[in-house]
Amino acid sequence: MKITTVVFDVGKVLFEWDLRYLFAKLIADKDELEFFVTHVVTPEWHFQHDAGRALDDMVAERIAEFPEYATLIAAYAPRFNETIPGPVTGSLEIVQELAESGVPLFAITNFGAEFWEGFRPTQPIFDLFQDIIVSGTEKLVKPDPAIYALALDRFELKPGEAIFIDDNHDNVVSARNNGFAAHHFTDAASLRAELVALNLLP
Repeated sequence: MKITTVVFDVGKVLFEWDLRYLFAKLIADKDELEFFVTHVVTPEWHFQHDAGRALDDMVAERIAEFPEYATLIAAYAPRFNETIPGPVTGSLEIVQELAESGVPLFAITNFGAEFWEGFRPTQPIFDLFQDIIVSGTEKLVKPDPAIYALALDRFELKPGEAIFIDDNHDNVVSARNNGFAAHHFTDAASLRAELVALNLLP
């Protein structure tokens, strides 16, 4: 089947993300910073919110576990957008060009519902997408096959009709096993080359 549609991941495909972008502003000592982002406010802990867990519950629990870091943990929710320093080089230009060419655009993102509500309005690029599935809202996370089944249904796509782009290898493999062609994202130049080969970009 001819691929007509492009489905993007958001984090590390369209926008950079790293806890250090925020907490380097708040923790001067490099060793303490690394301890904090690997033991206290960690990606694994953050991903609970991606899966649909309430942020207030997560923060209260973490503060109880690490009371000496209470102020820093409490800063995470209101300052989350500071963990996203800007777009991945070259990616938003690809989105813009696809939209101008009339290619239908969608996204599937592992993103906490409350964080998405605060981030989405800051980025007009998402106005170019017909629909975006947010894991925290659906309480389904990639690479669960169910999130891809939901995407096919909600985006009204046939298996093989869309290419899914993600930086996470497990998510790419699951997408391929569940109705999508897929591209393992490393940089915008490689992605552009694949989209040109698929006749989605000139």
